[in-house]
Amino acid sequence: MPTADEDAHARRLGEYIRVQRQMADLSLRGMAELTKVSNAYLSQVERGLHQPSLRVLHAIAEALGIPAEDLLAEAGLGGTAAGRAADRASTTEEAIRDDPALSPEEREALLRIYRSFVDRRSSGA
Repeated sequence: MPTADEDAHARRLGEYIRVQRQMADLSLRGMAELTKVSNAYLSQVERGLHQPSLRVLHAIAEALGIPAEDLLAEAGLGGTAAGRAADRASTTEEAIRDDPALSPEEREALLRIYRSFVDRRSSGA
């Protein structure tokens, strides 16, 4: 019998998968076709009723076009998603700063815009 923490974790993972699927504009049936997993099972995963296997998590990540590491972290099977998001933000900012095609003013403007999106997303807005 799953503990309350395991149930809550499965619900959070399912919600994350559902949101990512919706953002990808992918139906449950479409994701089922891409993952070779039944849409009934995927629906149960999204509702937090099942903890998917590693194979299913990889298939879902591929279907959604997201890094498998992010999905594994949401499933509690890797580092933290927040840590990886911070690494990506750092890499993105480095790429902007190092782009020779941008003027210093353009770099600063892009960094401000990028940070405003990241800050808004992390604050839940």
